[in-house]
Amino acid sequence: MSSVLSYKKIPFPCKIQYILSYHIVSGVRSVDKNGVKVMYDLESKINQAVFPGLQGGPHNHAIAAIATAMKQARTPEFKEYQLQVVRNAKRLCSGLQKVGYEISTGGTDVHLVLVDLRTAGITGARAEKILEEISIACNKNTVPGDKSALNPSGIRLGTPALTTRGLKEEDIDKVVDFIHRGLQLSKEITKISGPKLVDFKRVLAEDSNIQQKVKSLRNEVEKFAQNFPIPGYPEY
Repeated sequence: MSSVLSYKKIPFPCKIQYILSYHIVSGVRSVDKNGVKVMYDLESKINQAVFPGLQGGPHNHAIAAIATAMKQARTPEFKEYQLQVVRNAKRLCSGLQKVGYEISTGGTDVHLVLVDLRTAGITGARAEKILEEISIACNKNTVPGDKSALNPSGIRLGTPALTTRGLKEEDIDKVVDFIHRGLQLSKEITKISGPKLVDFKRVLAEDSNIQQKVKSLRNEVEKFAQNFPIPGYPEY
């Protein structure tokens, strides 16, 4: 998020950020109902946040890493990368909407897409599990209206890793197709397993017909992914 903010791709959330040390961090903050003075206690919290919270060292390797990241963030290439991250996220978002999925925020201006799966009849846990089985990484996530974080109704998808590997908008269309097919497969499994996640996982592990469909889709995903090298390898 800080990278997207750094190039003013989205409005900065706070126009003014500062601490007035001579008034705010000391003195009387308020008076409680019994007339007892409540003092400001921000000084110690600020000090603790700076050290050891932020500094905690200093560690030379961490300082070097931050300096390198900041230097890279000033380059035109990094700016274009951040813009591409957002373009890919928007394409992912619109693509999922076109095939019938609801996006909690109605769209995206950042690198994330929060998909509400309730209208599709899929839970976040089932979606996370089936996508994991076909080699697509995502996280189950609560959406507005959920009653328990243990049983979320959505998944969270992001585009920085895909963008780093070189995917562009037309490639994201293929990713949307893979995700959609995986989620449709989860619905097919649920028809066999019933509502319990433990039974969903059992069918996924034991049903030979389902296993073959999962394997076939996973092979497609992995073959597609081989076109985009991973950072750290010689061919990147």
